[in-house]
Amino acid sequence: MSLPRLVITPGEPAGIGPDICLQLARRDIRAELLFIADPDMLQQRASCLGTTVYIETVNDPDRSLSLESERLHVYPVQCPGAVTPGELNTENAHYVIRTLDIAVELTHNGKHDAIVTAPVHKGVINEAGIAFTGHTEWLADKTGISKPVMMLANGDFRVALATTHLPLKSVPAAITGELLETVITILHNDLQTRFHIQQPCIRVCGLNPHAGEGGHLGMEEIQIIAPTLERLRCRDMNLVGPVAADTAFLPDAPGHADAILAMYHDQGLPVLKYSGFNTAVNITLGLPIIRTSVDHGTALKLAGTGKASVSGLKAAIDMAIQMVEGVSG
Repeated sequence: MSLPRLVITPGEPAGIGPDICLQLARRDIRAELLFIADPDMLQQRASCLGTTVYIETVNDPDRSLSLESERLHVYPVQCPGAVTPGELNTENAHYVIRTLDIAVELTHNGKHDAIVTAPVHKGVINEAGIAFTGHTEWLADKTGISKPVMMLANGDFRVALATTHLPLKSVPAAITGELLETVITILHNDLQTRFHIQQPCIRVCGLNPHAGEGGHLGMEEIQIIAPTLERLRCRDMNLVGPVAADTAFLPDAPGHADAILAMYHDQGLPVLKYSGFNTAVNITLGLPIIRTSVDHGTALKLAGTGKASVSGLKAAIDMAIQMVEGVSG
């Protein structure tokens, strides 16, 4: 069987993305990795780190790649501005977006199997005049998807989010039956098709403390969440909830869960990150392509110091390989 073909974007050039990409040259990975990046920038970072990596420029992204160690295959995209570790430069924001666009093109046309992304810096991209809220939304727009779903996973949990980067005061109004039906349907379908779980069980958190305490602490569970779950159960979905979020992650919580759906970002992700931050992987569901990512930021202070860990990127690559090869969840 042919090896999975993955496209890797190193993200913000001033951050640790280039550092951890260079570390992959010394890893045994059973996949063809094509990096979309500036070869000169990577070579300069290697010199800064005092490491030797052979950068092979690949002008034909469709050709097969070798698995030699100490080598990175790079599809060249030039950084227009100077790159100094730890120092953001708005001149390079369009470069970051260009690498993502190329990655989508190569994956969407079926030439490559998945995209793995290193962290970008949203602030500098927006300061450059590019409206950018994150990888998830950008990739959805580029692939023509109106509603992507963010899910993070490690060895202990899969946690999907009904809402992502919203102020807490805006969350209750965003939790509608239509939203939940869309998110749960995508989550259910991708657990089947991407993770090969035939009959996934999804545990759904309530919005309010104690899942509303029978209406005494909020009515969203009674009026919105529970009725939506009941409708979806009629479509043969195995859904548990709404359950209180403070006990949803306990090992003996009711009902084995293949995934947990949190109503908002910080309801679900602190538990997952505490249980295994270095191995957490960000996965975008609902796309026509496979995309995984590290679950950490650009760590500008660590860029060029040799202290950045590759474990998150390696976990994202391993997850992408599992999804491509159809390994059962």
